[in-house]
Amino acid sequence: MENMYFLSEKATLGKNVKIEPFAVIYDDVVIGDNCSIGAGAVLFPGVRMGNNCRVFPGASIGAIPQDLKFDGEYTTVEIGNNNTIREYVTINRGTAVSGKTVVGDNNLIMAYVHIAHDCIVGSNCVLANNTTLAGHIIIEDYVITGGMSAIHQFVHVGQHAIMAGGSLVDKDIPPFVKVGKFPVSYCGVNSVGLHRRGFSQEEINEIQSIYRIVFQSGLLYSRALEEIKSLKQTKFTNIIATFMEKADRGLIRGFNSVETRS
Repeated sequence: MENMYFLSEKATLGKNVKIEPFAVIYDDVVIGDNCSIGAGAVLFPGVRMGNNCRVFPGASIGAIPQDLKFDGEYTTVEIGNNNTIREYVTINRGTAVSGKTVVGDNNLIMAYVHIAHDCIVGSNCVLANNTTLAGHIIIEDYVITGGMSAIHQFVHVGQHAIMAGGSLVDKDIPPFVKVGKFPVSYCGVNSVGLHRRGFSQEEINEIQSIYRIVFQSGLLYSRALEEIKSLKQTKFTNIIATFMEKADRGLIRGFNSVETRS
């Protein structure tokens, strides 16, 4: 079975890279040290992969975007260190808009996940099976998506958020929360996840107090933002207020909301 794969002479491999049979690695691919490329996986031109990554059979990384505006421009996929990319994951190159699709470090990307063009996925995330990211999505650090989640283009998901399986996300999800239901709604603070990551109970209580203003006070989001800014300014008031100010697609609704507020 030795050398039953295609490896371009114009690809750059680090130390101790394992390539399994029928994998294809094209020109202009850079792979770091101690990586493994599974059987039948394909790495297209423009892939940049860090160290200690595992790519499982059938994955496709760096194919051109599924975007009719793409006109053959040179773009890349940039993947950090210590990532696990499971079977049949697809990660597309960027477009001229940003020039790249980015995946950070220490992520578990489960089978059949799709990460479209120009997405940015942070570090320490878990994207469960069949999660689908449309173009230009930002996923911050420590996010967990449930299986079969589908996220609309240009959505922004804040750090330490967790979403239920089957979530259909068309609004921005702020940091530190858990979401579910249909349409996707705020279901409380991700207190279990925050505890596991070393947040103190006092910090979690503060985050809960802020989100009571946002999602349970009955205030318009613009008025809730003013209320948050009037509080004693802390790390968490700043993180949440800044996210709300930049929520171009609007925020998800609260679990008691009848209609989306603005």
